[in-house]
Amino acid sequence: MGSEIIIGDCVDKLKEMKAESIDLIVTDPPYNIGINYGSGVKADKRDDYQYWCSVWLSECHRVLKKTGSIWVVSGQEYGAAIDIEIQNRGFYFRNRITWQERFGVYCRNKFGRTSRSIFYATKSKLGFCFNRDAVLIPSDRQVKYGDKRANPEGKVMGDVWDIPRVCGTFKERIPGVPTQLPEKLIERIILVSSHPGDAVLDPFMGSGTVSCVGVKNKRNTVGIELNPQYAAIATQRLLTYTTRRSA
Repeated sequence: MGSEIIIGDCVDKLKEMKAESIDLIVTDPPYNIGINYGSGVKADKRDDYQYWCSVWLSECHRVLKKTGSIWVVSGQEYGAAIDIEIQNRGFYFRNRITWQERFGVYCRNKFGRTSRSIFYATKSKLGFCFNRDAVLIPSDRQVKYGDKRANPEGKVMGDVWDIPRVCGTFKERIPGVPTQLPEKLIERIILVSSHPGDAVLDPFMGSGTVSCVGVKNKRNTVGIELNPQYAAIATQRLLTYTTRRSA
């Protein structure tokens, strides 16, 4: 499977991409809360954050195929802005997933943050990819109550996902990147919303988790990353990952 890494601003690079060329977009954009992604904390505190989201989401809509889907991970502070702009850009809302990440940010004078939102939408109202077999789980009727009326295939899982975030002691942790999504989370999304051979795009590539999991599952991947150091980390990770997978 092919994997491309593009260094540069996501809006500029998205504008250079062919319309309706991507099957699935999975991304974790900056949260506008002052995380240092290599350009200082002020770079992640934009006064025009919602407008900026509208710009890159518009380009995502343009490059996505009519059968395509988009998944956007967001923090709590500005998640509403992303939610609104996804729908304003013409996407069809499907779900707001609550990702319960267990090890969150604990606070003294408010409830600890142990979850994030994942916004799931499609470009078309019908005809999009949804591989329900990838997200089937046993129902309580099957395993708890022994109800003969239960569907033996199980049921599509709910919209609260309990997946630990990537802690510093975890094997998959990549040093040098402040945010990293767990492979289990990304694999669930890729398997349910794409087919082998499909093109998967991450406009905010970071450490390259989307690309690595995509290649693992026989997807073609494209990642856009502004920070050359992160792009280098993703490149090395992807090279190591593909070598390990083919060994």
